[in-house]
Amino acid sequence: MQEKLGDYSVTLRGRQYKPLMVGGMGVNISNSRLVLAVEKLGGIAHLSDALLMDVCDRELGTHYSQTKTRRLKQYINSSDKSEDSFDLKDLEEATKLYITHVMRRKTGRGLVLLNCMEKLTMNAASETLRVRLNAALDAGIDGITMGAGLHLSSLRLMKDNPRFREALLGIIVSSVRALKVFIQRAAQVERMPDYVVVEGPLAGGHLGFGDDWAEYRLEDIVRDVRKFLDDNGLQQIPVFAAGGVFTGGDAVRMIREAGASGVQVATRFTIAQECGLPDEVKQRYISSQPEDVEVNHFSTTGYPMRMLKYSPAIESDVKPNCETYGYLLSKGQCSYIKEWFARKQARESGAPMPEHAKCCLCTHMRNYKVWTCGATVSRLKETTVKLPDGSWYLPTAEQIYNDYMTSTGDHIEAARPQS
Repeated sequence: MQEKLGDYSVTLRGRQYKPLMVGGMGVNISNSRLVLAVEKLGGIAHLSDALLMDVCDRELGTHYSQTKTRRLKQYINSSDKSEDSFDLKDLEEATKLYITHVMRRKTGRGLVLLNCMEKLTMNAASETLRVRLNAALDAGIDGITMGAGLHLSSLRLMKDNPRFREALLGIIVSSVRALKVFIQRAAQVERMPDYVVVEGPLAGGHLGFGDDWAEYRLEDIVRDVRKFLDDNGLQQIPVFAAGGVFTGGDAVRMIREAGASGVQVATRFTIAQECGLPDEVKQRYISSQPEDVEVNHFSTTGYPMRMLKYSPAIESDVKPNCETYGYLLSKGQCSYIKEWFARKQARESGAPMPEHAKCCLCTHMRNYKVWTCGATVSRLKETTVKLPDGSWYLPTAEQIYNDYMTSTGDHIEAARPQS
């Protein structure tokens, strides 16, 4: 009899959970509805802290982004955004307000984690990171997964928080080399991670690889990470494999053959009814073909990013909205600001137009115009059925979760409308 993912468990702080995490997809794709639906099943799911002040505005009716825009309106037409600062009290308040709002509704059966992205430099990297991390802990988050960067200072920034040793803390890496450096910093504050997520080259969104991403295999990196932890007396730290884990059988193979303790998944949950993506975008995801997926350099972060090649953001030339958002500003700049103002000057002077090579990531992620996806997105049509009107049925988070838990081998039980 073939093993199922539901036959396994992973232990975190002495408590057993099913070995499946839902990744933190921003902006507000892994929204509170999706996360709480998975937690209710006893699962583990991530919120994302990407543009959290705006997410709070949309879900709770606050006005943090509007207040920031009014305060900084004099810089809207300037190419120098060095004065575009976040009010740290507002940032702290919004983070606490939103996370508390979610945590009050959880059942306690599963875990609600926060994916904290170091690359959200917000024009004051250390100061804003300190606020985001500590506010999340203060608001009662079950744990923080540190991603989109090495997070070499993050543990130090949290070490005086009363929940520093109580909450779960994990790190996302794409290589043993990155993990080694993080573990060295963890040793300095005597706080090892509670889990490690290994994100491979087939993941969606930003990749922790260069243009040679196709030369790497998730299984190999997981084995290397597992060996490194075991060789250094850290056998107790679970390793979650992420990127391209599309079926329950894929997950079981990662556990049995690569030595993972569990898996992190995201692509299949992008089309869940509870997911924050607009339904029309979910339909585009399901209808996509393998040739529709590309890894490009339109992101201002410097990382390659996997997305559908017809994402609206790619062709957009929208004005930078740093006064409202500005989450990726560093020393008053990002590569899109430089490009946009250079193109504006060329239009006004009649000079040759510079290449359109970047997009305003903050604006377009907020508006669901950057259609990031995993390498397996074109397989989503295997997981559902067409309705009489020609559209695809959007499964519930429970249907997706249960298929991961109960399927065997490469089998997928296509979700159907529930009677």
